[in-house]
Amino acid sequence: MPAPAELRIDELDSPAARAALPILIDLLQDAVSGGASVGFLPPLALEDARRYWEDVIGGLTSNSRVLLAARLDGRIVGTVQLALETRRNGDHRAEVQKLLVHSAARRRGIGRALMEAVEQAARAHRRSLLVLDTRLDDPSDALYRALGYTEAGRIPGYARSTDGSLHTTVFFYKMLARGIS
Repeated sequence: MPAPAELRIDELDSPAARAALPILIDLLQDAVSGGASVGFLPPLALEDARRYWEDVIGGLTSNSRVLLAARLDGRIVGTVQLALETRRNGDHRAEVQKLLVHSAARRRGIGRALMEAVEQAARAHRRSLLVLDTRLDDPSDALYRALGYTEAGRIPGYARSTDGSLHTTVFFYKMLARGIS
């Protein structure tokens, strides 16, 4: 019987993200080709995915973004981001963005582990309010509810899919205990 896979969540800094760029690009392209509502439509061109991740790396450099990576037996199979609000009236909040788990690694608790880790990262950055959005009835919708996120509202026709149809997006929030984890 094979040994159980080892899951580890790491925070990637700019050099680590740059070194992982081909894997990050593949992860984003996999999610988009699978129909994930993450701001892109398939097919996602290599250069568009690269530009996206270069922007993320810029946010890591400016300390306005946190990038967490899930590694299964050492290989990156998922990511999630925390966009840190930098304006003084919002420096208590952050937006959870782009929860991605590679299609070959789904249904193993990786999304949940990434979400729990992003909450710890938010606390470490002294954030007490998290916000996020997802397409209504996506698997992530159920995950966020199970993790204690509260629905704030819905906007019909917010996101377009490949076939041109428009989908409702649900906005969520979660209040965290203030302080460092």
